[in-house]
Amino acid sequence: MITRVLDHLSWLVLRWKGEARTFMLNKLSLFPHNTILDGEGHLTLHNHRVTDLAGQFGTPLYVYDVETIRTNIRRYREALATYPGPSRLTYASKAYLSVALARLMAAEGVGLDVASAGELFIARQGGADPAQMHMHGNNKSRLDLSEALQAGVGRMVVDNATELQLLATLAAERQQPVNIWLRVTPDITVETHHRYTVTGTADSKFGFPLKEAELVAGELLIKQQGSRGAEGQGREENSPPHPRTPAPLHLRGLHLHLGSHFHDVEPVAEGVERLLDVAVRLRERYGWDMQELCPGGGWGVPYHPNDPPMPIEPFAKSLVAAIVEGCRRRSLPLPELVLEPGRSLVAQAGVALYTVGGRKVIPGVRTYVSIDGGLADNPRPALYQAKYTALLANRASEAETETVAIAGPFCESGDVLIQAVDLPLAAPGDILAVPVAGAYQLSMGSNYNAALRPAVVFIEGEEVRLVQRRETFEDLVMRDRVD
Repeated sequence: MITRVLDHLSWLVLRWKGEARTFMLNKLSLFPHNTILDGEGHLTLHNHRVTDLAGQFGTPLYVYDVETIRTNIRRYREALATYPGPSRLTYASKAYLSVALARLMAAEGVGLDVASAGELFIARQGGADPAQMHMHGNNKSRLDLSEALQAGVGRMVVDNATELQLLATLAAERQQPVNIWLRVTPDITVETHHRYTVTGTADSKFGFPLKEAELVAGELLIKQQGSRGAEGQGREENSPPHPRTPAPLHLRGLHLHLGSHFHDVEPVAEGVERLLDVAVRLRERYGWDMQELCPGGGWGVPYHPNDPPMPIEPFAKSLVAAIVEGCRRRSLPLPELVLEPGRSLVAQAGVALYTVGGRKVIPGVRTYVSIDGGLADNPRPALYQAKYTALLANRASEAETETVAIAGPFCESGDVLIQAVDLPLAAPGDILAVPVAGAYQLSMGSNYNAALRPAVVFIEGEEVRLVQRRETFEDLVMRDRVD
């Protein structure tokens, strides 16, 4: 009897260890492609222990693996290679932008989608070609538009009639031809991780509704063609007035973006169908062939071991197939296909490193493990209830014996980076590694509680490069004037 009980207990232990190991392997799969555990259980990236990087550069620290970014670029390009027409790839720089990243994208021949004069400035500092950029934004200021025109940004993505009028005025003043897309809101809901990241519904602040987009496009095309006699075409009775646009604005394509961090291609394909229907009517009325089509970006990535895989190639290939078939059925020539991925290029490439500090045990409720970062460098959990996982980088092979909440040091009860994660018994000085930290963390960060923004390093093979230094106390008061 005792022997059978011991055998059963041994089986349970082996099963638990197997499940724990599987879960650990699933955690590791979320890290950059070249991440392993070394013989002493340390998290290692390209033969660099991340604990050594934390010791050298301090924490919080963000580490990016360049090879992972390049691999993701290659995956998109392999999918785009199945498109019979021309295509190009543009990075949505709002996910994360620095001079070093702009330089990397330029070296890879990837254009940049920028959403402000500030992003444009950083991109140019990195050597990015403005002709390969798109300027986005639902409320572009005169400064944004002027800087984009001065730089020669390749495509201005127009969101609304007010912006169209301002852009037309500035272009006319400069006597500068401008290539534009109209951003269209197709009234389609896509499932993302939070309603704040859905952008294609009828009540979105972004883009022209379908009917309005068609009317505005018609007026633009009339101006392009110089056909005053057809001014009445394309306007429905009682439709809102739209600004007359001078010839410097050249409509080259249509754009949509349904949201961020989705995992189903079907809503995007449906959005493309609606844009192609608009293109057919514009062709029939004005003889316009859509030269460029951009279905945006937004493809998701796994953040947690329980998340399903979201490979790039099947998504992009399915989208390509939908566009080819949609054009074939409508007898439309294939436009140039432009994709704007952000998160799916850089999220998995990034790892956030923190130092463990205090513990708070609330019997029967939860245990908090506090770290030296959180809300200021990653507001996504507070803003979107985004879910993450983590491991102790210096003890990654140890059994995960407790479930804890990971709390930041900031003066907000919502500063909880992870609500529940299994870890070994964490001690002060341990290094906590959070994967999938490369997108929408630093770019959305702040100096809340006068926190210093973290340093950022790029790893490329054996080379470790500091690409953004940690802020100093002096940086916090650089803008202050006491006169």
